[in-house]
Order: sequence, then C-alpha cells, then structure tokens
Amino acid sequence: MDNNRYIESICEKARNASRIIAKLSTGEKNLLLNRIAHKLLERIDYIVSENKKDLTAAGDKGLSDALLDRLVLNPDRIKGMAASLKEIAALDDPVGAVENMRVMPSGIRVGRMRVPLGVIAVIYESRPNVTTDIAALCIKSGNASILRGGKESINSNSALYAIVREALRESALPENIVTLIERTDRELVPVFLKMNNYIDIVIPRGGEGLIKMVKEISTIPVIKHDKGLCHIFIDAGADEETAKSISVNAKVQRPGVCNAMETLLIHKDYKYKESLIKALIDEGVEIRGCSKTVQLIPDRIKPASPEDWHTEYLDLILSVKIVDSIEDAMSHIAEYSSGHSEAIVTSDYLNAETFLREVDSSAVFVNASTRFHDGGEFGLGAEVGISTEKLHARGAMGLESLTTMKYIVYGKGEIR
Repeated sequence: MDNNRYIESICEKARNASRIIAKLSTGEKNLLLNRIAHKLLERIDYIVSENKKDLTAAGDKGLSDALLDRLVLNPDRIKGMAASLKEIAALDDPVGAVENMRVMPSGIRVGRMRVPLGVIAVIYESRPNVTTDIAALCIKSGNASILRGGKESINSNSALYAIVREALRESALPENIVTLIERTDRELVPVFLKMNNYIDIVIPRGGEGLIKMVKEISTIPVIKHDKGLCHIFIDAGADEETAKSISVNAKVQRPGVCNAMETLLIHKDYKYKESLIKALIDEGVEIRGCSKTVQLIPDRIKPASPEDWHTEYLDLILSVKIVDSIEDAMSHIAEYSSGHSEAIVTSDYLNAETFLREVDSSAVFVNASTRFHDGGEFGLGAEVGISTEKLHARGAMGLESLTTMKYIVYGKGEIR
C-alpha cells in the first residue's frame, strides 16, 4: 500500500471508530484504561527490552545525556505511566456535562453540553510515555486518536501501542480507537496533515522545526505546543535557600524537558547572586551570562551571545542575566519567552501579584519551580501536551481541553 492510501485508510478507520468511543459510558472507558494499566505492569520486561533498542540507536548517534533521558523507559517510569492511567480513570468524565441551562423568554430551555472533539492527531518527538498518556486522555474524553511518534522512539512506541491494541481487542472495541503510525517515512507527514476530512485537530509536540512545519503545511486546525523557553526571576529580597532550591530543581532535575528553566534573571540587589550561580555550576550547569554575570565568576562563566537568550537548550546549559528591576525582568520575558512557563521567587507580595498579572505565559508561578507545569502535577492525570496557544486550550491540556461544547435546546412546541 502506498503512503497516501496507508494514511487515508488509517484516518478513515479512526473517524469510524470515533463514533463508537464517543458513545461509551464512563464505566466502559474506565474499565479499558485500567486494563491498559494492568497490561503495562505485566509487560514491563518487554517494554524495557524494546526501549533498549531505541536507546542503543540514539547513543550511536551521539545524543546528549539530557535527550537520552527523554527516551528512557525503566520499570519506575512504566509504573508511573500505569499509575497515570489509573488516575485518569478515577477523574470525573467531562463528556455529557451540561452547563448554564436556563429558560428563555420564549419558553425554550438552552444549555451547553460538553462533547468529544472527534479525531485527534498528535505528532511528537522523543518521549515514548506520551504514547500512553495521549491514548488514555483521548479514550477518557471520548476521542479517537492517531499518534505519530519520532523515529528515535519507534520500538518503544510500537511496544506500547501493541499493549493498547491488545486491551482494545479484549474489550471488544475497535482497535482504531487508538492508532500509531508505524511507518517512519518523513514523506508521510505532509500527507497526514492534509486529512482534514477525517481529523478534527492536530497537536504538534516537539522542536521548533516540527512546530513550524506543521503550522505551515496543515489544513487541519492546529493547537501548537511550542518550545519551553522558561524563565525564573529572582527578586531583590528573595529567600536564599528558596531561590537556590527552586533554581537548581528547575534546571537540573530533568534538563531535557520543556518545563525546565532555560534563562535565570537575577535582580541586581539580590545579595546571594554568586552563591546561587556557584550552586548551579556545582551541579554541572554551564553558565552563559551577561557582562555583569561574567564579572561575578570570570573564570567559570561564558559570555552569552544574543542567540543564547532565544535558545531552549534542553541540556545542562543556562543563560543568566542581571536586571535592574522587576520591570526589566518582565520586559526580557516579554521579548524572549515562548509563552510556556515563568516563575518569580520573591518575598514581596505586590511584586508577586504584578508578575502574575503582567507576565503573559500559559503558566506563571510564585515561589515554585517551573517543573510543576505538568498535567499530573496539576491534577489532570496526564496531559496531551502544554499548549502555548491562546485559543481553545492554553497550558497543560487534560480531559476538558480535549472536548468542545454544543448548545442543547429543550422545547414544548415553541415556534419563533
């Protein structure tokens, strides 16, 4: 089968399956999610062995440790994936919820009902746990999903997809409720992005090149999940230990993920600038700083180039700038941020509230790490991604973000 027919067949079957998943009861969907979770735990050794194939290939290509970390599926992470599925099963089902029902002067009753979007396509890179997260969120929200993972994680994704497909079969449900595109040809993607007759929305998750390509080619509505160029601003009176622990966590815990800090802004009057930067260096972070930052530890800090302020490193590299005020910090964020996640560390209530109101990103934090911008941490069970768009959905996208509303009207024979 040629690529065009291959993709069209997948999309057509997903559209047909979407009508079946949309009708399932909450209990039926939860049973399926728990079945998948159980199978993940049963098949840990199989998943790990398939994942090793991807890790070996990625290592041969010289990927950084941070990027390799995104690929890893070890027993603890697989257990976490299973726990996430169970958590999604335990969440309230948004489908069918009715809001704002009211009686109009004409006598009709008008309300809005939450319904599935239909067929959701997700194109993503690296992290194979995304496969089960998206499948689970789409199942619970009553949507069919078509998944296109990266070539670097094809063995891991195929193993997870086989488990999901097996659970669908055992539940006497169409396997096409969830579909993984297992061909890795790049030529497939432009074809896929023209399938607006079958697909309701496409969500790209990955680097700038992927996002740009999808936006330019797609005839399907796109919810963009752009890069995470995340900032933390250390205010003049910030607590020393709080600033240090948040900054180290946001940069070091998992540097290869989109909610890791990429730029640190420090108020010129903050007393502990040098010790904060040393704490990051001691964790293996390469610092690229403005001229004032370089002067603090000249032999250990590289001068930042203009490009550094635009860069999502996804590695143990950090841009650092000393600013004169909170206004300067917010101006820097407004110019360079990707709209993902920003944080302020401060003991000043008014500055905290100003930062929350005026910084225009999908999540803004006060005295907490940007690493918390995550569907699981926000009580969503998981996320299909973190939207940097402003329409329909913004920030971590959970179940409600995968639904839309329709008006429902009850009458007793009224005419206009």
